[in-house]
Amino acid sequence: MPLILTEEQTMLQQAADGFLNEQAPIAHLRQLRDDRDPEGVSRDLWRAFGDMGFAGVLIPEAHGGMGLGAVEAGVIAESLGRALTPSPFFGTAVLAARTLAAGSEDQRAEWLPRMAAGQAIVSLALDEGAKHRPDRIATTAERAGNGFTLKGAKAMVLDGHVADALIVAARTDEGTTLFLVDPKAAGVMVERTVMVDAHNAARVMLADVAVDADAVVGPVGGGDAVLEGVLTLGRACAASSLVGAGDQAFRITLDYLRTRQQFGKLIGEFQALQHRAAHLFSEIEIARAAALAALQAVDAGRDDAPMAASVAKAKAGRTAELAVQEGVQMHGGVGMTDEFDIGLFMKRVRVLNETLGDAGFHTERLARAQGF
Repeated sequence: MPLILTEEQTMLQQAADGFLNEQAPIAHLRQLRDDRDPEGVSRDLWRAFGDMGFAGVLIPEAHGGMGLGAVEAGVIAESLGRALTPSPFFGTAVLAARTLAAGSEDQRAEWLPRMAAGQAIVSLALDEGAKHRPDRIATTAERAGNGFTLKGAKAMVLDGHVADALIVAARTDEGTTLFLVDPKAAGVMVERTVMVDAHNAARVMLADVAVDADAVVGPVGGGDAVLEGVLTLGRACAASSLVGAGDQAFRITLDYLRTRQQFGKLIGEFQALQHRAAHLFSEIEIARAAALAALQAVDAGRDDAPMAASVAKAKAGRTAELAVQEGVQMHGGVGMTDEFDIGLFMKRVRVLNETLGDAGFHTERLARAQGF
C-alpha cells in the first residue's frame, strides 16, 4: 500500500490543521498554563471537537461517530502534535473509544454517543509506575457478591482528573480484566498531575471500590487481548503526534534560520546548519512513513501491526527528540527561554516519548520478538 494519504485523508488533515490553528493555537496552551486553569483543558474546545467529528473519528456511525479508521485518527493526532493542544483526544477518542468497542451494547450505547459529541471524557487507567509496563499490573479485582472489589493505584491516567468514567485494568483470577468505574464512586481518589509540557494526567487510587458485574468491559480475564489492539492503535497514533511535533519544531527552526543574522549573514546560509537541516528533514519523512505504515497495518488487521506500531513509536520518538534538540541548538541561547515556542515542543516530545513506551521499551520489544 502506498505510504501517502488519500484525497479524503488529506482533506481531513487540512481541516484539522485549520481548526486547531484557529481555535487552539499554541497561545491556547500558554493561556491554560499561565492562568493555572484548574482543569488544564477546555470543555468547550472538546465539544467543538465533537461538532467537527474529530472526537468520534473511530466511533461507529450508529453511535454518532464518523466510523473512520486508524489512519484518520493518526492524521488528527499529527495535527494535535503540531499545535501542542491539550485535548482529551488521545485518551478518549483513541484509547477509550477502541476499548469500549469490546464492551457490551449497553456500555457502547451509554458512552460512545456522548464521547463522539465531545460531551464526555473517558480515560484508560492502565500503568501504575513511572514507566509504561502493561505486563506489570498490581491492581486487583476480587469477586464480591454480584460484582468485584477493586484495590490498587494507577499513574499517568491521561485527563483522569476530568474524566466522566475510568476504564481500569485489574488482575482477577481469570487474568487481566477491564472495568468501567465512576470516578465519583466511594473509594476512588483522583489527583491531578500537571506534566512538564502543561498537559494533563492523574493518579487514581482505588480503595475497596465496589463495582457490579455489568461494569466489566469485554470478557472477564480477556483484558490482555483487548489491550493489545488498543495499545497498538495508541502507539501508532502517539507516533503520529511525535511526527507532528517534530515536524513543526523543524519548521519553526527553518523560519529562524531564514531570518536570524550573525556576522552579517543569515545563519541559514552556513553550510553546516544546512547539512543538519537536510538530515533532519530526511529523518522526519522516514518517521512519518513508519507511522503511516503502522496505522495502515492496524486498519488492515495485519498480524504484524503490533510490531509495526513499535517500529513507528521508536523511530518517531528518536526523530522528534532530534528535531527539538537541533531546534534549541540552532536557536542558540534564546531557545532555552519560554518566550520562544521551540522549548514547548521539547517538553511535549519528552512526554509523548514516555507515553505508551519510550524508544528503549519498543526496541527491546522488537528484539525479543526476533528472538534476541
